[in-house]
Amino acid sequence: MRPFRILALFACLLTVAGCHSTHVQTTVSNRTGQSILLLEVDYPSASFGTQHLAPGADFRYRFKVLGSGKVSLTYTDQSHHDHKSEGPYLDESADGPLQVTIDNAGVHWKTGPKTTIKAPPES
Repeated sequence: MRPFRILALFACLLTVAGCHSTHVQTTVSNRTGQSILLLEVDYPSASFGTQHLAPGADFRYRFKVLGSGKVSLTYTDQSHHDHKSEGPYLDESADGPLQVTIDNAGVHWKTGPKTTIKAPPES
């Protein structure tokens, strides 16, 4: 009976402690007052996006970084003009929020303390 209690206690401790896999929780917000017709976010090893983002709407996506490099955003506005913005540098240790806000002044990137790292010097 005693080994069973020890095993049950160990299982409970594992459940409470849990395992945490690093990931980036991204929110792209359209604050332009116009629809965005096509939106794509490229990050190291993959990309995601949507075909339409209404004014005032948010698009959320969670991903795991494999590799390292900069994030970039490409979008097409209602006038069919293409826009591109380069964001922060990420690597496999990236873990936390990434907020991307598109407004009439441009694209604004905001990250959490564990989301970005300093990019290596260019050679």
